[in-house]
Amino acid sequence: MQTFESRSLREEVEDFLYEEAALLDEWRLDEWAALFTEDAKYVVPSTDLPEGDPELDLVFINDDIMRLRSRVKRLKSRHAHREYPWSRTRRFITNVRVKETVDGDLAVTANALVYRFRAGQDDPYVGHYEYTLRRVDGELKISYRRATLDHETLSRHGAVSIIF
Repeated sequence: MQTFESRSLREEVEDFLYEEAALLDEWRLDEWAALFTEDAKYVVPSTDLPEGDPELDLVFINDDIMRLRSRVKRLKSRHAHREYPWSRTRRFITNVRVKETVDGDLAVTANALVYRFRAGQDDPYVGHYEYTLRRVDGELKISYRRATLDHETLSRHGAVSIIF
């Protein structure tokens, strides 16, 4: 049985994830990047090896904070041809689970459905997230974000040009 305290923490984490989703849907990418810690990692494994280790296996994305900021800058420019003009997206976050770790960080998992609308097509991206959240100056920040797609291939989508 959940206590009021754990329910309150889950609600805080859910609100954080919902805000992250809104920032991405509204293409407020600089604000999204500001949610990350300076030592953050952002990983998107390939669809053929969803459990892949970015240190050993080929992954779609394996960004530290500098690469993440560069990705945001490129996505906001005309140089991101697959995303200029920007796609419209709508994110649905569900099944949020929170566990406090020994060092005080939060281990969070959630399911995700992201609809991408572009050039008369609508493409669903389905998967789940794994986060490590850390309090920095009283605010939740992302120190680790892994976005794993459930798709076996991206033949219908072509690529992952949005932030999943």
